[in-house]
Amino acid sequence: MDVVTVDGGQTKPEMQTLMEAVVTPSNMRAAYRRVKQNRGAAGVDGVTTEDLGEKLRQHWPVIKEKLLTGTYIPQSVRRVEIPKPQGGVRALGIPTVMDRLIQQALNQVLQPVFEPGFSDSSFGFRPQRSALQAIERAQAYVAEGKTWVVDLDLEAFFDRVNHDILMSRVARKVEDKRVLKLIRRYLEAGVMEGGVVSLREEGTPQGGPLSPLLSNILLTDLDQEIEKRGLSFCRYADDCNVYVKTQASGERVMAGLTQFLEKRLKLKVNTTKSAVAKTSQRKFLGYTLSAHAPQIRIATPSLHRMTAKLKVLFRQGRGRNLLAIIAALNPVLRGWMGYFRLTQSRTPLEKLDVWIRRRLRCILWRQWKRPRTRIQALIGLGLDEVRAWKSANNGRGPWWNAGALHMRHACPNAFFSRLGLLSLVALCLQPRS
Repeated sequence: MDVVTVDGGQTKPEMQTLMEAVVTPSNMRAAYRRVKQNRGAAGVDGVTTEDLGEKLRQHWPVIKEKLLTGTYIPQSVRRVEIPKPQGGVRALGIPTVMDRLIQQALNQVLQPVFEPGFSDSSFGFRPQRSALQAIERAQAYVAEGKTWVVDLDLEAFFDRVNHDILMSRVARKVEDKRVLKLIRRYLEAGVMEGGVVSLREEGTPQGGPLSPLLSNILLTDLDQEIEKRGLSFCRYADDCNVYVKTQASGERVMAGLTQFLEKRLKLKVNTTKSAVAKTSQRKFLGYTLSAHAPQIRIATPSLHRMTAKLKVLFRQGRGRNLLAIIAALNPVLRGWMGYFRLTQSRTPLEKLDVWIRRRLRCILWRQWKRPRTRIQALIGLGLDEVRAWKSANNGRGPWWNAGALHMRHACPNAFFSRLGLLSLVALCLQPRS
């Protein structure tokens, strides 16, 4: 079915019959396509997205009946840990593919119910909204002279969500008791780790299609509180920045919002990661904003993470030919630049382009190994015999040679362009679609 919408030519489902809208064939087909597209790991039952179609053919009539009668019980989620860019780990709860399908179907019906009530300053996990829009909005605030930011970091947000508070917010717009009961069951589904299932009394596991919507429903209270105070802000999921003109104003806002979050929503502000500072001293969604101009720049930690990722690719490519290495690099460069295309400072991109080409020259130098091979390669790339001989026998290491004039003359920028290597600066300068 077409996804149920509020204003797309379809009538909004009655609040008491939301579950009937969830299980309609068209909604389930749309959910199935999304789950298959997203792929993802198997849950505790080991069933993969490739197996989902067969499982539905065998069990869907029974599962559908349980959903309609309010007796469906979700399975436990599988706990996995992924490293955070800043260090530490983030715990994810991977539902079974069947539960991912049902959550996705729920999300498609509930999103248009709650979407009209969400704040215009909320950008995370919403239709037609993105992190880049949040960055551009933040830049507009800084241009107005709001060069101080109240950077709120919620401590272990997805692990700390109070179920009763969250469900009371969901129940403001959902009357179907079966839907409310099912959402609570998803919240309370056990977590399996090492073969042992532990019950969960708070939190909403990251990893399910429903969690982002639930986080927006809960944090809408925060949005409304900030708007009531007449403040400028951007929120992307649990990442919230409030923009003010002075440090004193920022300190007052920080104190007031901390108290609101802890008393009203039972959420804790991480005091070690939160701060009131100049916008140029904080990062937001991978970017930073200079207080003067204002200029959007790629945050230094984002550049460091990209460099670390490329180092892994280069290590993997030492025994491969240059074309294969470049073929592996290009999708990473294109995807990274697609996100960071808002940057207004090209200097870091130019430096990164230079570093990438030097790493590739270093790989070439290592692959040539013997002086005789290097002489032949350098002559083949245009150096005269005397210079090729001196360069091949200089006794220096691969990294030094990769940055030396003889390698830059033998393998200039145009050499890599002919091989198809993408330039970050060129990607940044491409017109936006």
